[in-house]
Amino acid sequence: MTRVPFFQIDAFASQPFEGNPACVMMLDAFPPDATLQAIAAENNVSETAFIVPAGDGIWALRWFTPAIEVPLCGHATLASAHVLFNETGFAGDEIVFETVKSGQLRVNKLPDGRYEMDFPAPEVSRVDITEDVATALGAWPLEAWGGPFYGAVFGHPDEIHALQPDLDLLKRLGGGNGWDRGNFGCLARGGNGVDVTSRFFAPGSGIPEDPATGSWHCMVAAIMGPRLKQPLDCYQAYPGRGAHIGVELAGNRVKLRGQAVTVIEGQFSL
Repeated sequence: MTRVPFFQIDAFASQPFEGNPACVMMLDAFPPDATLQAIAAENNVSETAFIVPAGDGIWALRWFTPAIEVPLCGHATLASAHVLFNETGFAGDEIVFETVKSGQLRVNKLPDGRYEMDFPAPEVSRVDITEDVATALGAWPLEAWGGPFYGAVFGHPDEIHALQPDLDLLKRLGGGNGWDRGNFGCLARGGNGVDVTSRFFAPGSGIPEDPATGSWHCMVAAIMGPRLKQPLDCYQAYPGRGAHIGVELAGNRVKLRGQAVTVIEGQFSL
């Protein structure tokens, strides 16, 4: 039996019980995909990140929800960088992650203690608001955008807090429209001292509602960045937790900034 270092991190959080939990596991090599998926299902958090050394200051990185492997995950990337910077003694200024579908991702530790991630900016375009989407969300947005996910823009942050979508309906929507089936972000300008308030529902990825979603905030940057003064202070309003995410659109890249805290450290037996 092999024992693998295991960490659970609250990402985009200044203290425990905020942000989004992610599990991080450091491996010498990636086992078969079925094993990685089984581990993620066992951990049963939004994402488990698996990292493998790939050079000086470079790690290969993959992310799995309890149901699927995903092409990009912000909070689990943040959690992985936190583990390397704080739990392993890595003394470099920058961490480079090599990923399968999102290219090279870089993470720096800022003087204020936050981490800054450099992600690709997604292409987005306006899409029609259909009755089936409005019915599934339980509210009719002002506008909608297609990209990696479906992005619904509402007029007031109170509407975001009040959303009670039909997750079974949401799970069945999407696919052929240029955005992932069953993955919906909802946002509004403003909030309690912030520029943008949002929530993210991902039943299509096995996550009813995600507490803090970096990949969604890349879309937030693409949608709202051209309208608002940069950088943006964003709040993901998951009930009972909440996450503050700094967002800045920089050409064809997005800078995501946030904190993280270690809540569990141990070993996983394989």
